[in-house]
Amino acid sequence: MGADEAMNEDILDEAEGGQAVLRLQASETERGKRLDAALAAKTEGRGLSRSRITALIKAGHCTVNGQPFANPAHKLKGAERIALQLPEPDEPTPEPEAIPLDILYEDAVLIVLNKPAGLVVHPGAGNPGGTLINALLHHCGSSLSGIGGVKRPGLVHRLDKDTSGVMVVAKTDHAHQHLSAQFADHGRTNDLERVYTAFVWGAPKTQFTIDAPIGRDRANRLKMAISKRPDARDAITHGKRLAAYGDPENPGVSKIECRLETGRTHQIRVHMAHAGHGVVGDPDYGRGGRTRANRFEDTVKQALLAFPRQALQAQTLQFTHPETNKIMRFEVELDKQLQELEGLLAKV
Repeated sequence: MGADEAMNEDILDEAEGGQAVLRLQASETERGKRLDAALAAKTEGRGLSRSRITALIKAGHCTVNGQPFANPAHKLKGAERIALQLPEPDEPTPEPEAIPLDILYEDAVLIVLNKPAGLVVHPGAGNPGGTLINALLHHCGSSLSGIGGVKRPGLVHRLDKDTSGVMVVAKTDHAHQHLSAQFADHGRTNDLERVYTAFVWGAPKTQFTIDAPIGRDRANRLKMAISKRPDARDAITHGKRLAAYGDPENPGVSKIECRLETGRTHQIRVHMAHAGHGVVGDPDYGRGGRTRANRFEDTVKQALLAFPRQALQAQTLQFTHPETNKIMRFEVELDKQLQELEGLLAKV
């Protein structure tokens, strides 16, 4: 059998100890391709993402022509015999925890939920437990994807601790890869749509677009900032003012809708602060607008100044289902804190 005939004859078998091994032979058409890219293309549909394949190669789970091979960037010559070991999933570092979840939709490959404000998405320094990941590990159990990798839900995107709203989480590597590609494209060529609601200081234009690159804040590496440095990334936010509160000629607070064309860390919070309309309650970027609270009577003023978190919610999420290709759209009401804030402002 020639190389071109062999390219589709991949075999999944077992090595010693019952470990799965994927055996492949490169073809002439793959000459010059990276090893990890070629493997990702040939294993499409097996639930292995390219990032996972790259990690497996680097970890020593790949052989080429019978020899250990740990360089995922190696350019193929077109006739190599490749074996990729698929180790059993590692036990997750985070522990499952019985934390209630507001689930909007769930099937075998993904879960959509309404994250409350105050819930950290994943464990980290200062938050070893009590996170969304801990809750998902408890809820999903054995349904989580684990082929060749850590047994954990696949985060496709994230929301800040104190931002509430809709999130989608992948259960399989294939779903993670498919959804991640949609988010990376930012809806330019697909049906992805993300709509946020926020209450901000002052009154932005009725329709606006903020196009300003975002990078790490030089003064505080935990924060982001508008930046012209080479490592800054393009960031575009489209917005619409939905309501304004206070003096019609000089509103103190507005309710806005934001649609993301890009998805940078803290993007809406940084962009709105840059535009002079920081998010109410934002302790990192929104403090500059707090003097506008003085435009309201004392009860409203104190409520605005004491609001315990950024007044921001991911209200709508639309994406294409990775298995059925159906468009999935989810919308949630404002959370209780934001409803109370809106109700107070509406009485002004």
